[in-house]
Amino acid sequence: MLNVRAAFGRAYPRAIGAIREPSWTFFDVLLPLLGIAAYIYYYRALGADPAFEGFVVLGGAMTAFWLNVLWGMAAQLYWEKETGNLQLFLVTPMSRMALLAGMALGGMFAAGIRALSTLLLGILLFNVNMVVVDPLLLVAVFMVTLIAIYGMGMMFASLFMLYGRDAWNISNLLQEPIYLVSGFYFPVKALGPWVSLIAAVIPITLGLDAMRQELFGPVANGLMPVVWELTILVVLAVAFLVMARWSLEYMEGLGRKEGRLTLRWQ
Repeated sequence: MLNVRAAFGRAYPRAIGAIREPSWTFFDVLLPLLGIAAYIYYYRALGADPAFEGFVVLGGAMTAFWLNVLWGMAAQLYWEKETGNLQLFLVTPMSRMALLAGMALGGMFAAGIRALSTLLLGILLFNVNMVVVDPLLLVAVFMVTLIAIYGMGMMFASLFMLYGRDAWNISNLLQEPIYLVSGFYFPVKALGPWVSLIAAVIPITLGLDAMRQELFGPVANGLMPVVWELTILVVLAVAFLVMARWSLEYMEGLGRKEGRLTLRWQ
């Protein structure tokens, strides 16, 4: 119960913060729409299948979760260290996984508002047609994808903190390459079988591919059957959560050994 309350307490400011500042939501929705519009008009100019416009809208909506994982999860402990809050978290008698779980839940809520708004506005403004093949399978893929990518964020949270200011550079370095290899705006299968399989280590790659197959059918040119992708996502989710726990324990052990975990040093 203590860990549940700790997770709720950490999720609360993230969820409420998204509501208290409506201007953030406005810009979080408007700016991604501009990028989506650029891709859609590019596809229209090429005379591509209208389904590709749906690929762009779906990928643009999912970027909200990916950016939240990259900036709101992976680099979060480093920022808490810089602001002096990390030592308070470490002396509190709670599980570190509960702390990160609360961050993840609050981040999902805030990112979910942006993703849903981007998806609905994209469908309405660009007249995108989506037909759900199997609603239950689509929901299962979406939920497992979120668990997997936030599990990866938990793992990176402790690893990024150990590298100090390099966390900022690493986050910037990973952002655009992930957009490419994960196929945010096109079927990842177009990159070739080997690149696609390597990119499948990133959960959002398989999640996007599976959701496209469920929303657009054969036009999605899926990498593999949806059931296979869902199974791999479950394995990745468990693996990342286990590695997140291990990396947190390693981080704490190293901090106790060297005595510099909560100090601001370069």
